[in-house]
Amino acid sequence: LWDLFGMDHISLFCLNICLFCASSASPPNFVFLFADDLGFGDLGCYGHPSTLTPNLDRLAAGGLRFTDFYCTSPVCSPSRASLLTGRYQTRSGIYPGVLYPGSIGGLPLNETTIAEVLKPLGYATAAVGKWHLGLGANGTFLPTKQGFDQYLGIPYSHDQGPCQNLTCFPPDVKCFGTCDVDTVMVPLMYNEVIKQQPVNFLKLEEAYSHFATNFISTSVKKKQPFFLYYPSHHTHYPQYAGSGAAGRSLRGPFGDALLEFDNTIGNLLTTLENTGVINNTLVFFTSDNGPELMRMSRGGNAGCLKCGKGTTYEGGMREPAIAYWPGTIRPGVTHEMASTLDILPTFASLAGAKLPQVMLDGVDMTDILVRQGKSKRETMMFYPEDPSEKYGLFALRLGKYKAHFYTQGSTHSGLTPDHDCTVFAALKPHDPPLIFDLEADPSENYPLPLDDLQALLVNIKKVKEQFEASMVFGESQISKGSDPNLEPCCDPQCAPKPTCCLC
Repeated sequence: LWDLFGMDHISLFCLNICLFCASSASPPNFVFLFADDLGFGDLGCYGHPSTLTPNLDRLAAGGLRFTDFYCTSPVCSPSRASLLTGRYQTRSGIYPGVLYPGSIGGLPLNETTIAEVLKPLGYATAAVGKWHLGLGANGTFLPTKQGFDQYLGIPYSHDQGPCQNLTCFPPDVKCFGTCDVDTVMVPLMYNEVIKQQPVNFLKLEEAYSHFATNFISTSVKKKQPFFLYYPSHHTHYPQYAGSGAAGRSLRGPFGDALLEFDNTIGNLLTTLENTGVINNTLVFFTSDNGPELMRMSRGGNAGCLKCGKGTTYEGGMREPAIAYWPGTIRPGVTHEMASTLDILPTFASLAGAKLPQVMLDGVDMTDILVRQGKSKRETMMFYPEDPSEKYGLFALRLGKYKAHFYTQGSTHSGLTPDHDCTVFAALKPHDPPLIFDLEADPSENYPLPLDDLQALLVNIKKVKEQFEASMVFGESQISKGSDPNLEPCCDPQCAPKPTCCLC
């Protein structure tokens, strides 16, 4: 056989047989780890010289590391909506900007999440950490209403409440900054019930780790396949860490927060090993958007990429990503293009689940993962944090080329030497578009001369027109506004609000 067909064909045949046998025995488990405001250059395995993340480094060394992986929005809520639905945020209505504690809207219940795709196959599902896809009246939009059996976490960003008097590092180091004032203190919720308000940041990661590892152990005991979704608060401002990580990194508060997240990842890996399911579990790590450069050393690092959070430059939407599955994914690096949009169809394919009967923007990347093959994704679309039908796409990537139709800076990426990143870099149209070769110039410093690129320009225009013709903007959930009465309060009858909401 070896002489007849060659090594590559035999290896592919054996891999397919292994995948078939594994799927016949039991469906794979899925653990999805989602960092917050983590930049392309923030991990040691992506080149940062002082980051301490031994467990993420282990995943990278034993798994597949992506160099060209994208989120769909340079801010939190829209990015999370796209991940969980496999659809651009403009379809689900999670725009412009992000959801707030009193937001009336949220991820529409008629959208199908990864959890809802897997549940008909008997999967146990749990979410732990930052939800940020709406709370709503009576918890309308919480994870337990979106396919998750269990949830422990803060239903929005942990800076969306007063933090100036809260402790972020031991023994009693107060949180940096003031966060959002004139709103309720940030709550910790279990399913739909507030367990603590304000949350204790020093013990929060410990609670998350216990919840997540217990969920895995319980699922294994029940012989039930599982999907664990862990959108971490780390490394979003204000950074925090308990005694297990505080003061233990070389990067100060940002590094300590990242180390604390890494410690939990280590606990999850240990649990997968101890329960005997690590070889039947796909662990996937990435981040929701780029670093918040306005926070300077507390805001993360985009590496060689341009700008960060809030922008449609590479630093705002190109993320570190690692896929780890011992025995199935070979260690290595892939330069294939992929996206958070691709997670839902990939998990569905691996589990043998049916896809939602809606327009999906994601593609199955199983060939990339298990064969280090080619991507089915030829393009990536870039919407700003406040997309509109008037302006449409700000940029698109086609193969190795990226075209900018509009550029704009952001408050989130202020305080950098690059003037294109700051809020003072006003909206600027480009007709013809700025074209960059991202393989030769990932920093987007040198627009290509267009004289010899006329055929490319025609193709880019065609792709843009076809995509925008297919895009139906959903009703904006964020434009529905906010109602202070919807802000979560552990004592709903107390007064005066919001300061009385303490338990």
